[in-house]
Amino acid sequence: MKDHHVVWRLALACAAVFAGFAEASAAIDLIPMPVKVEEREGTCPYDPGKIDYIADESVPKEGYRLVVSPEGVKVFASDDAGRFYAGETLRQLAKRISESEKVVPCVEIEDAPRYPWRGFHLDECRHFFGKETVKSMLDLMARYKLNRFHWHLTDDQGWRLDVPGYPELVRYGAVRSASVRHRCWASTGSKEDADKLNGTRYGPYFYTESDLREIVAYAAERHIQVVPEIELPGHVYAALAAYPEFACFPENLAARDPRLVWGIESDVLCIGNDRALKFMENVIDWTCRVFPGDVVHIGGDECPQERWKTCPKCQARIKAEGLKDVGDLQPWVTRRFVKFLEARGKRALGWDEYLLGDIPKSAIGMSWREDRVGAGHELVSGAAAAARGHDVVMTPTSYCYLDYGQGLKEDPFTYIFGKITLERCYSFDPCAGVPEEARRHILGGQGNNWSEYTWNEYDLQWKAWPRMLALAEVFWLGERKQGYADFERRARIHRGRLVASGINCAPIE
Repeated sequence: MKDHHVVWRLALACAAVFAGFAEASAAIDLIPMPVKVEEREGTCPYDPGKIDYIADESVPKEGYRLVVSPEGVKVFASDDAGRFYAGETLRQLAKRISESEKVVPCVEIEDAPRYPWRGFHLDECRHFFGKETVKSMLDLMARYKLNRFHWHLTDDQGWRLDVPGYPELVRYGAVRSASVRHRCWASTGSKEDADKLNGTRYGPYFYTESDLREIVAYAAERHIQVVPEIELPGHVYAALAAYPEFACFPENLAARDPRLVWGIESDVLCIGNDRALKFMENVIDWTCRVFPGDVVHIGGDECPQERWKTCPKCQARIKAEGLKDVGDLQPWVTRRFVKFLEARGKRALGWDEYLLGDIPKSAIGMSWREDRVGAGHELVSGAAAAARGHDVVMTPTSYCYLDYGQGLKEDPFTYIFGKITLERCYSFDPCAGVPEEARRHILGGQGNNWSEYTWNEYDLQWKAWPRMLALAEVFWLGERKQGYADFERRARIHRGRLVASGINCAPIE
């Protein structure tokens, strides 16, 4: 397998050498395109060690002013992120004129992001990718000025964290006895194929605390905040396989195996069990110490309530807390963990369903649904959440889900369903449909790669790129972005560069 991967990389690189020589001659082919660019005649030698950085508090956060003249390069910025992004812009501008020399065109650029949240999401529960793949993705995120890495680390099909004091989490939760076969029903036309298993043990795959801290530090060097996701109260079947006593009915977990097929699991966290809640508090407390960012994602999506209806402990909780019915249990537990995170200087983030009920305004919503799907909970749209005073990250399925098909004529990879083309990604407007007075609550957005049908880094790269180029520009420029035709011209150039660097980037058709 390793030899196959090496040959693949060499083939991609060799093919792209010629693409590199054929790049358009236009000097300004940046992604994301800066807010304001003024081209001038002449060039300047590119030497990262000879850049004059000047503090300027008038420059917006993460923004920069870049002045390139024959005399040298000056960068004006108010923070380290702005200086870093100016450096990434210079790297994109640099053109090789000999084996040892690069130049940058003389230019003056004024630039700052439209949105503070410019993210990429990776699910490592269904399939595990490992540190090197994660670092490669972080490198690409930094190149295109993306600054939030949403890391989905716990779900029904896998638990990827080695939490001190809970050894069973990786003993049972990080390994599956089998997985769904490679082809899905959407591509074969047979719904029955969805649950066919391959009979192959998967795992154990997980990250140690040392691994996590290494990734966090690597991301921080690139001005990327890692946002860990610890799912609750649903999507916890892998954790319950490790500790069945935290389920409403432990006998359902007798096999001690995470969920083997994709989809939603009916066995969820027992809200009436104080030990189960304490377990989650301990896990999240440890998570807060390992991940220094100010946001922790607590899931909250697709949580069936059927077990709670017949669970004596959950019914007792309803009575003790003066709740109306099982529908009040999830808002109750959400409030508990929002406040738990507030006490640790963090903000809770969750999928839109977790905003049902009276939830503290510090809670951030992540808007993914455009209608009532999943476990059937009422829809809390991004517009509605923003109007209620919640900050919101927009990531709707019809624009931002990279596990949906790309609409390519020929595509060797499997998708869960849907069709999201490169142009569709570029047309995304995070503020569409949001009342003007509530738009200040829209933090930005992110591209999501769920991994039910994403098995390795080549599959992952193909699905993410070049569509993440479009989303990177959307999140940086917002309504200031130029038309798709100009973006496509630049995207073709960047695709050649990505392929030349060994990235399995899908074609632009």
